[in-house]
Amino acid sequence: MRILILSQWYRPEPDLKAHLLGADLVARSHTVTAITGFPNYPGGKWYSGYRLRWRQWEILDGVRILRVPLYPDHSRFAVRRSLNYLSFAVSALLLGPVLSGPADVMWVYHPPLTVGIPAWWIGLLRRVPFVYEVQDMWPETLAATGMMPLAWAMPWISRLAQFIYRHAAAVAVISPGFKRNLISKGVPAEKIHVIPNWADEEIYRPVPRDETLAAEHGLAGRFNVMYGGNLGAAQAMDNVLEAAALLRDLPGVQFVLIGDGVDEVRLREAAQARRLENVRFIGRQPAERMPYFFALADALLVHLKRDPLFEITIPSKTIAYLACGRPILSCVAGDAAEVVQSAGAGLVCPPEDPAAMAQAVRDLYAMPAEQRQAMGHSGRRAFLANYTRAVLVDRYEALLREVARSNRRESQG
Repeated sequence: MRILILSQWYRPEPDLKAHLLGADLVARSHTVTAITGFPNYPGGKWYSGYRLRWRQWEILDGVRILRVPLYPDHSRFAVRRSLNYLSFAVSALLLGPVLSGPADVMWVYHPPLTVGIPAWWIGLLRRVPFVYEVQDMWPETLAATGMMPLAWAMPWISRLAQFIYRHAAAVAVISPGFKRNLISKGVPAEKIHVIPNWADEEIYRPVPRDETLAAEHGLAGRFNVMYGGNLGAAQAMDNVLEAAALLRDLPGVQFVLIGDGVDEVRLREAAQARRLENVRFIGRQPAERMPYFFALADALLVHLKRDPLFEITIPSKTIAYLACGRPILSCVAGDAAEVVQSAGAGLVCPPEDPAAMAQAVRDLYAMPAEQRQAMGHSGRRAFLANYTRAVLVDRYEALLREVARSNRRESQG
């Protein structure tokens, strides 16, 4: 097949799904072209080695990558963030149909919702059906992350979402809760396919402890509750600071926050102002290094705001944690909590409840090491059975092939 990928985010940005899917499809003898922007996520600044041009071609792992211009931003300001989303949509809409070349099927990565506009236009002009991958539910995500635009815009956002769902040949979602949400909005159930996120098994895996790394980052000899990922509004990491304050009586316990995002500086300043010596910040690390940090964790933390939206999502870090075979402290509700509980991979507590988080940490701290190790092993088994890249790329390939075949049948009929 000739497959077109449309995603505002792409390697070397930290969201690797679009490229990994493309590279694996190339390895399976498909021709893959990706349309994306110039890398600036999550800092909102151009990556080293890139400068804004009207277009740039690259080839990576056999995938032809077309970069189109956009306004760089990943701030809390709704207007600037909207410019970021809309500028990519306009560039992809204008340049995509001209430069992308022929395709049999298109895979479209959402967020943001605006990527659906060029997807529809390219599909219309090129007669290419598209599979719309929903990673965030809009407009709910805008409210949950504090990026709510003016009230008058919300009905238009909902109408745009409905327009895109209607014109997509198929919709892929990451959780059963997302499917229920879309069905409630009138999307036909048979159009919706639940394909959970994977973690790259070549990267995320159990590795031996690196005591040099532990000493370098102040992790040696401590009980490390570790978080790896974005530090933004959706993660509500102020609750970690509150829990840390409640755990001052356990000097061996510390929270380790690895990553960056719009809240990073504020959280660092808040921890310093409160003299929380049991909170340690480590900047964003390459994905390839994360398993070596996770190997130094006694528990891996997932936390999201208390919001109905987050009860139906499964953060991708949950799957990466399972892959690394470490016990998980899941401070979320709904589908993500069910993944951890059904796997026997750790403890679950309510979101935005620092006292419950602190008590769960105490429970993990008091456990025999063998019990925590057994949780990690259970999580790893669940990962191998359900969430490997190889297993899930099989499902994407089958879906893309069926959509392409259906389009050919309709064209010939």
